[in-house]
Amino acid sequence: MIEPIGNQYVVARQVYSSSAFGEEHKKKYRHRKTFLDHLKVCCSCSTQKVKRIALSLFPIASWLPAYKLRRWLLSDICSGISTGIVAVLQGLSFALLVNIPAGYGLYAAFFPIIVYFFLGTSRHISVGPFPVLSAMLGAVVSRIVSTANTNSMQLSNDTSVIDDDTKAVLAATTITVLSGIIQLALGALRVGFVVIYLSEPLISGFTTAAAVHVLVSQLKFLLQLTVPSYTDPFSFFKVLISIFSQIQKTNIADLVTSVIVVVVVSVFKEINDHFKAKLPVPIPIEFIVTVIATGLSYGFDFQNRFNVSVVGSMPTGFQPPTTPDVQILQDTIGDSFSIAIVGFAVAFSVARFYSLKHDYKIDGNQELIALGLSNIVCGSFGGFSGSTALSRSAIQESTGGKTQIAGIISAVIVLIVIVGIGFLLEPLQKSVLSALALGNLKGMLMQFTEIGRLWRKDKYDCLVWIMTFTLTIVLGLALGLAASVAFELLTIVWRTQFPKCSTLANVGRSNIYKNRKDYPDMYEPEGVKIFRCPSPIYFANINFFKQKVINAIGFSPLRILRKRNKALKKIRKLQKEGLLQVTPKGFICTVDSIRDSEEEVDNNQIEELDQPVNTTDLPFQIDWNADLPFNIVVPKISLHSLILDFSAVSFLDVSSMSGLKKMFQEFIRIKVDVYIVGTDDDFIEKLAQCEFFDDEIKDSMFFLTIHDAVLHILMKKDYNTSKFNSSQEKEIKSDFTINTNGSLRNRE
Repeated sequence: MIEPIGNQYVVARQVYSSSAFGEEHKKKYRHRKTFLDHLKVCCSCSTQKVKRIALSLFPIASWLPAYKLRRWLLSDICSGISTGIVAVLQGLSFALLVNIPAGYGLYAAFFPIIVYFFLGTSRHISVGPFPVLSAMLGAVVSRIVSTANTNSMQLSNDTSVIDDDTKAVLAATTITVLSGIIQLALGALRVGFVVIYLSEPLISGFTTAAAVHVLVSQLKFLLQLTVPSYTDPFSFFKVLISIFSQIQKTNIADLVTSVIVVVVVSVFKEINDHFKAKLPVPIPIEFIVTVIATGLSYGFDFQNRFNVSVVGSMPTGFQPPTTPDVQILQDTIGDSFSIAIVGFAVAFSVARFYSLKHDYKIDGNQELIALGLSNIVCGSFGGFSGSTALSRSAIQESTGGKTQIAGIISAVIVLIVIVGIGFLLEPLQKSVLSALALGNLKGMLMQFTEIGRLWRKDKYDCLVWIMTFTLTIVLGLALGLAASVAFELLTIVWRTQFPKCSTLANVGRSNIYKNRKDYPDMYEPEGVKIFRCPSPIYFANINFFKQKVINAIGFSPLRILRKRNKALKKIRKLQKEGLLQVTPKGFICTVDSIRDSEEEVDNNQIEELDQPVNTTDLPFQIDWNADLPFNIVVPKISLHSLILDFSAVSFLDVSSMSGLKKMFQEFIRIKVDVYIVGTDDDFIEKLAQCEFFDDEIKDSMFFLTIHDAVLHILMKKDYNTSKFNSSQEKEIKSDFTINTNGSLRNRE
């Protein structure tokens, strides 16, 4: 019964062990579903299930009928036009990151939008090229083309000699199709949860490092230098060395143009951010700069006068579908998997942000299916891997986009450029596109500020960020991501392998127990230790756990047990030879000294020393905390009860169970009772299934709470007065009694 009294409460109940509580409060039966039960549900068929599956596969069927035409259409049109202009420019600029002709970026900006319109669950993200994925894909494309040229190999799709651009396009489209197949397979297998292994610090550190890679990779276009492609580890530094070794060959016209574009774009983006509440739509600075730069390049003939590199011939219309190259498929499975996972992780994180902001649900598995089919279709028609660009999605949402109707409008803008006015962009300098790409990296580069925030909040997460950034810079994008995930998982293992265990004590003579190092007024029942482990116990940390327990209590139970068994052998020998007499005042040894062969004792079988101390054959009882006969020394211990708080222990494995059982036996054999608190019934049932309990270790050692175990100990030891150790011992020498309501209080 609970009786509230003001801001206090009084609880009157009996002291419960887990078994006593189970006897008084019977659990109701719960049917636990087996694999067959789940299989029956999956294989069953009904009208509602078919409808639910259809709506999940085609989310457009759920939101399009509810579309508010009058309220949303104008906003979606305005948003779609703004987003479409940015999509065209980003498609062209990100194609340079893939090391393919810029015109193919238009296909990457068009096809994913069409597929995602029907299959995607997010209403606000703009799917298409993403700079990090483009850089990852570009590194693989460079390796494929370089390998083909070095080995004088021809790709399996063509028996004739083909140029590097054609090889690069074929490699990019093949990898795109393969990454789409991987995403589709993961979605079909319902394993969208894989993204949970990419934490926020890891994604932040990886995208920041990828932005730095993009920055370095664009320098060759900004300066118009011929830089070979490197894809192996340390390629970042090799590119820098190559650039600085030929810095004197820089095209000044491209350099000046790039600096002007970067400065102008950065300034206007700051203006857009600062006045976004007052501006009806952001200033389309990328579009304005592109129009001006194209006009100047065409009017003043920059290509011939200053020898600048321009976009050149733009493809008109669409490319026929291409078949992926089998050899490339075999050589790039690992790279494609990395691209697929990163693309999904970025898209899902952005989609989740907007779904929380606008209060609607998204489905990770359906997002995998939508992105997978988008990449398959895009790769088949000449595009390259996509996800969602943060800046493009921000424009679509901030300019009033309500649904993917805005995405369709943006696709129409891209379509107009593909089939009609793409030729107008042919005089545009590649350095301008590179500068526009760099202007969109500001958000990712500013993530360096995350280091300070993470350091203040969680140093492990800060370490993950720093190591992810470092590994990605040094090893490259694909290997860097794999190594970063491995390091992140290693930090989790480290935290669980070396948990911050603590010794608890009573606070305020109530039922509250806290770390005894945290509060000055702490009390411990005499002879009782309360130890808390805040992590799972498994094969990797069981030895650490045992050592922490030993450190907390101040002795090793196994050492005490062996010392006592050795001493018992000596006592038996003295008593058998008549050299030891027992009087009411204690032991009397009839000789001045006794020498026993230590070698004889130590060479006995170790199993005998680990057995329980058996004194039933002696005509007297031995007090191991009293003085023993001459030449017999056994460490004295004051501990009689050990309480283990397992409320934060989520699981045990077989190895840890074996280690715990052995440790508990050692304590019990030296007359130290062990109690476990905070576990549920499933925990105890698992121990029983693994034959944890025996004649020594019984399930009566489990109690509901720490306070239940403490009160049980006090009652068991028949403590009429319980002395507590504290720095204010004189003030707390008043006795404690056990009330019937289960609380500790001073005896009046």
